[in-house]
Amino acid sequence: MHPAADFLQAKFPAEVVEASEYRGDTTVVVKPGRLVEILTALRDDEDLSFKYLSMIAAVDYHPASPRFAAVYNLYSHKNHDRLTLKAFCDSDGAPVLPSVVKVFATADFHEREAYDLMGIRFLGHPNLKRILLPDDFAGHPLRKEFPQRGY
Repeated sequence: MHPAADFLQAKFPAEVVEASEYRGDTTVVVKPGRLVEILTALRDDEDLSFKYLSMIAAVDYHPASPRFAAVYNLYSHKNHDRLTLKAFCDSDGAPVLPSVVKVFATADFHEREAYDLMGIRFLGHPNLKRILLPDDFAGHPLRKEFPQRGY
């Protein structure tokens, strides 16, 4: 398994739900409760050095439950290595995850986009408001129940 997956399973055994590899890419699914600590550990570990958060993508797995997840793509310039971390929201009705802006400044606009288009609230975000759509826009257009032609 990938060294980062082994690191997380050793340091956060109760938080790692699953670790998998597909075509050389590693994905680790974690519980959302200690997401900030997990990302901080991956960033600050001298050997792993995942110092760059390249993107956060929000995913709607409707009709499955848990329905919403955020996918974090990390990169280590030191090791020329990638890691994908995924956290599912506890609630399908009001999806919430902790903000990681304090860990990675690049998370700012990514979290705002996920909030705007998918409706995931990021607790602790310094400026969580719409980024692409007007403030008075009703709904979140990337959710699966949103009509393709809008309301």
